[in-house]
Amino acid sequence: MRDLNIVLTVPDAERLRGALTLAAAQAALGGHATLFLQLDAVGLLRAHTSAPCDAAHQAAGLPDLATLIVEAQDMGVTLIACQSGMALSDLTANDLPAGVEIGGPIGFLQHTDDAARLLIA
Repeated sequence: MRDLNIVLTVPDAERLRGALTLAAAQAALGGHATLFLQLDAVGLLRAHTSAPCDAAHQAAGLPDLATLIVEAQDMGVTLIACQSGMALSDLTANDLPAGVEIGGPIGFLQHTDDAARLLIA
């Protein structure tokens, strides 16, 4: 199975939710998934994050955004926070959920195989 690499470029919680759901599905199928949050999107990774639609999702029996982040990581999804985005969001490594890696676009692309699928969300 080809790797799935997703780049999230905007601070939209519902786009993050969609990207995490796709990445978790990839992991459930036995594939590798990486989610790179770039620039302003990194702010969505603040520890104890919440999203405007969390209540509606929970009412439908779905996890809130913070739980979805943990569940995706538990399934093996790699989350990478852009270093520049951390500076823009005034975040340090301690502000991120445990297990989130810190990197930049060059490192992300170096680990993106030619056969991998790359999605921009």
